[in-house]
Amino acid sequence: MLETKLIYRFEEGSASQRDLLGGKGAGLAEMTNIGLPVPPGFTITTETCRRYYELGGRLPDGLWESVVEYVHWLENATDKQLGSSEKPLLVSVRSGARFSMPGMMDTILNLGINREVTEGIAKLTNDRRFALDTYRRFLQLFASVVLGVQRSEMEEVLERQRERAGVAQDYELSPDDLEAVIEGNQAIIRGHHPEGIPEDPWQQLRMAIEAVFKSWNNERAIAYRDYQRISHDLGTAVTVQTMVMGNMGMDSGSGVLFTRNPSTGEKTIFGEFAANAQGEDVVAGTHNPEPISSLAGRLPEIYQQLESTVQRLERHYRDVQDVEFTVERGKLFFLQTRAAQRTALAAVRTAVALAAEGIISKEDAIKRVTPAQVVNLMVPQFTPDSRTEASRAGRLLATGLGASPGAAVGRAVFDAKRAAAMGEQGDAIILVRPETNPDDVPGVLKAKGVLTARGGNSSHAAVVARGLGKPAVVACNEIDVDVDNALFRVNGLTLREGEEISIDGATGEVFAGAIETREPKIEDQHEMQTLLQWADTFRHLGVRANADTPEDARAAIALGAEGIGLCRTEHMLLYGPRLALVRKVLLASSNDEAGRRMYQEALDELESYHEGDFGGIFEIMAGKPVIIRLLDAPLHEFLPRYEDLFREVTHLEATGQSGTELDEKRSLLHVVEDLREQNPMLGHRGCRLGMTHPEFYDMQVRAIVTAAAKMVQRGVSVIPEIMVPLVSNTAELHLLRERLLRIVEDVQQREGVNFHVPFGTMIETPRAALISGQLAHHADFFSFGSNDLTQMSWGFSRDDAEGKFLRHYIETGVLATNPFVTLDQDGVGRLISMSTSEGRLTRADLEVGVCGEHGGDPESIIFCHQVGLNYVSASPYRVPVARIVAAQAALGVGEGTA
Repeated sequence: MLETKLIYRFEEGSASQRDLLGGKGAGLAEMTNIGLPVPPGFTITTETCRRYYELGGRLPDGLWESVVEYVHWLENATDKQLGSSEKPLLVSVRSGARFSMPGMMDTILNLGINREVTEGIAKLTNDRRFALDTYRRFLQLFASVVLGVQRSEMEEVLERQRERAGVAQDYELSPDDLEAVIEGNQAIIRGHHPEGIPEDPWQQLRMAIEAVFKSWNNERAIAYRDYQRISHDLGTAVTVQTMVMGNMGMDSGSGVLFTRNPSTGEKTIFGEFAANAQGEDVVAGTHNPEPISSLAGRLPEIYQQLESTVQRLERHYRDVQDVEFTVERGKLFFLQTRAAQRTALAAVRTAVALAAEGIISKEDAIKRVTPAQVVNLMVPQFTPDSRTEASRAGRLLATGLGASPGAAVGRAVFDAKRAAAMGEQGDAIILVRPETNPDDVPGVLKAKGVLTARGGNSSHAAVVARGLGKPAVVACNEIDVDVDNALFRVNGLTLREGEEISIDGATGEVFAGAIETREPKIEDQHEMQTLLQWADTFRHLGVRANADTPEDARAAIALGAEGIGLCRTEHMLLYGPRLALVRKVLLASSNDEAGRRMYQEALDELESYHEGDFGGIFEIMAGKPVIIRLLDAPLHEFLPRYEDLFREVTHLEATGQSGTELDEKRSLLHVVEDLREQNPMLGHRGCRLGMTHPEFYDMQVRAIVTAAAKMVQRGVSVIPEIMVPLVSNTAELHLLRERLLRIVEDVQQREGVNFHVPFGTMIETPRAALISGQLAHHADFFSFGSNDLTQMSWGFSRDDAEGKFLRHYIETGVLATNPFVTLDQDGVGRLISMSTSEGRLTRADLEVGVCGEHGGDPESIIFCHQVGLNYVSASPYRVPVARIVAAQAALGVGEGTA
């Protein structure tokens, strides 16, 4: 015998026991204890289910004896008897986990019926049709849930009988019709299981309890838990409850309702009711129910009782409720209440409304809304019906890595220049590439979304798309992209340029054809703005944005950013005439005066572009800090790919062409060869480039300070901060800071202004984190480049790992999460915590933030709050998420996880 209590009567439980009794059992217990009409029953605990699996799929010792004891209690409470034809007791056997998993596990209704009991019910009720209908229902459910018979086979029998009888609804079938259905069902059942369904109700009950335990690990339940990140170790409770019959006539029925509209959040009862039907008919969609409002005309007293009771439930639970009920011959019974599943829009609206009505506090409202719901409100989404229809139609082509959320539909285009041209003309296009590079940026800018076969969450395509708020799917290894022939192949299918595809940047799904989408509407955002304003009053962690252009800065301000935590100067140079100027600098020869002149002229033009960009950003961010990272990218990123350029030169030579084009490409190929590195991410980049090519950093700092000075002269408040990237030793930072400070002083003297320009460094190598105490002597602030810090700490190439093995690691449990998405708190997080502490021992007022993509990840934001960082910085479209999560962290969400 197990020492712990295995079973609880509803009277013995409460709403606080969800872990033990599951959501359904806890809800039934609570409704019973506050005096609602609930059919009596009992709940087998989740602990018992876990023990069942520990024993290899065997009922724990003592469980069955306890079940028998509680059934006898139920018999006494109801004056009925299991298996009796004179006073028949029928029960439901239902699942119920700690977290709501609607429809994922199994239910058996009308258990306890057999042929003899059916005849007894017919005599007792003087309604043979009702008795046969109840028996037919039990056979279908028990056979499908317990024996694994396809329910569709039995539904076909029912449908054929309706056709023969010339009726549209099940309740119109005569007793003879139902006898035929029962006979047909039993034939199907015996075809799969010759022994058929047991006549003994006790055997039925034992098999049903085991079947519900087993349903915890059915395929759909596992998939749902994976998606919702629910632990697989929790187990399900099993509720055994006296049946009430909604199929006893037109004064009976079953329904499901929500205390507020789960789609819109409107404060009105929303749901459905099916007359002369059981709850399974409504939930399973086998009947066409009527709107819940129809009950007011059909059974007005019941509707009034229902309306007042569910409003009481909402106030009691302080949340929108999803309620199941049954009416049996004019008497109302409640079978379940739980927190309602709802859309993102409804979640935000109801949280704000409940707080405004005084039902919950503002703090509770903030904690009620999930980060995913905030994201869903900010980006286009597929409509649920059209997405389901596309999946059922087999249009799901492949699943990659969702790198930037949102839904996008457009014609597939495989060339960035064509994509840019078509987008400029107003065509909706999806840019499809094996991977993206800087040359693709014009196409990305004009595309509705991006799909790549390679790359990862920190790849070029992912970072650029997130910054622009465009949907992106990367690392979609199932597709074979053939750029030359403008097509991709997947699972034996070929999709050519111009054919429509749809992508979901949250789930990573790629569909053939167009799927209907809904755009976020500004009028939908009023409650979101209210919630964000409340969040800002509670959070301690600052929220900034990663923004590289005035347009990014404008979006960041609109979404509530308090400054720019990362302005990546290399992103300003990756397109249009700027990219051509960088290439001109790289091609210029220093061996003659003409080459040196060309070099300086190109640098001067770049400085002019930079000055304009920085000025635009400073003006938009007036009075807010702007951290500008000096050039970090390896120089080869500004040049064509070596393989592509080599192929072009070879082709020109092989076809006997000559002239300017070949000469230019040969010169460019020579530069590319010269700049090629075995491992460019660990090579000649960041501060190393600033040391060996000081003119680049000098030019950038002049542009920053000149732009800021001109704003000051116009009366605009500016807070520029300059960040030196990829520092690994103190000398690098010391030497660069001293040299660049002289440039700051020179420009300010020339412009006749004076303002403070803090210098800091990006901590993105493990060594920098380990010597933070030394670096802080020369830095006013630290900003953790968590993408590179993760890459270097793990020894993972972020662009390769996600496409090659990270997904396998996560699926097989080697890793719980992708470390490029959610901060690795044990490793990288420890470096961040150590670096912050040691830096502040040297400089007490050291400002510390995170500017990698982790700055927009909820779990990572909570960690940043817990270790005392000053701010997080994320893509503009992640700013609202960061504001909410930072407030949730301040209110105690996630405590104890760091």
